[in-house]
Amino acid sequence: MRAVIWLRWSVATMLTIGLLGAMQAQAQVPARFYWKTLSGANAVPLIFESISGNTNPFDPSHTVTAGANFDATLAMAGYARTFTLLDRSALAAVILPMGRISGSVTAAGNSVTQSADGFGDPMIEFVVNLLGPPAQKNLPDVLRYEPGFSVDLLADLAVPVGEYDSSQQLNIGQNRWYGRLGLPVIWQLGAWVPGRRTTLEFLPGVWLFGSNDDYVGQSLKTDALFQLDAHLTHDFTEHAWGSLDAAWYSGGKASINGVSGEKLDNFGLGLTLGYQINDNLNLTFGYKSTLNDEAPDDLRMDGFMITLVLGWHPLLEGARRLHGEK
Repeated sequence: MRAVIWLRWSVATMLTIGLLGAMQAQAQVPARFYWKTLSGANAVPLIFESISGNTNPFDPSHTVTAGANFDATLAMAGYARTFTLLDRSALAAVILPMGRISGSVTAAGNSVTQSADGFGDPMIEFVVNLLGPPAQKNLPDVLRYEPGFSVDLLADLAVPVGEYDSSQQLNIGQNRWYGRLGLPVIWQLGAWVPGRRTTLEFLPGVWLFGSNDDYVGQSLKTDALFQLDAHLTHDFTEHAWGSLDAAWYSGGKASINGVSGEKLDNFGLGLTLGYQINDNLNLTFGYKSTLNDEAPDDLRMDGFMITLVLGWHPLLEGARRLHGEK
């Protein structure tokens, strides 16, 4: 029975963290996102973020507007499912951002204020394991599983159907296709025992952007943005864990009608705490902030995130009913 409880917790925990990776809101992938679980698991998240800075948090290119201050409230809902592909673990997820953003830009003594609200661009994510243990197809597979050193292939794609007003620069939708390719890495440190697990995780990735040919009557193009995420995670108890997070952004130079801006070269730090409420519900808290952001054209962004996710698997729910749980 203890094994069954642990299996249910493992499914919910992985999916709780996992769905966050599809968010474009800070383009910072949460810790433990790429932990694997039993094929056929499902999850539905509710995510809330409050973010401020000098860039539009709905846009993963993070184009800096010098002298600007933006404040955004984001809510996100989605769905994720794990499955097996050629004996390898795989995940597919979709998430829809929504919310509101307002900002002001001061130049030459004049201040201009804009705001936007509504639905953003939905994002689809696909992940498949390339190196590591085979997919977990049954309960014995889950009990024997240890990640060791594993590498995945990640692909994201945002569909440009979100709210967009071509008469202003600040928008929820981006009016262009964009996506990401990455190679998530998990390195297990020590024993794989609930309450004692420690991991070192990396995600090198590149964001690619199409052009926006209706950007306030102009053409906006953005170079590829390289991003490296890193996490050191540790279990505090069987039900609680924490992570020290770091990120590096490089590139992403924007051009408007051929006039180029500055590329990014910024670092960020964050902290994530997760807790299992019950077998199907998980709660996480996170805070992230950029560091080298003193100059006007440096990326400046910080935000809080709260996530509540419902996760389930038909096999595990059936096992619970067999043991007489309600």
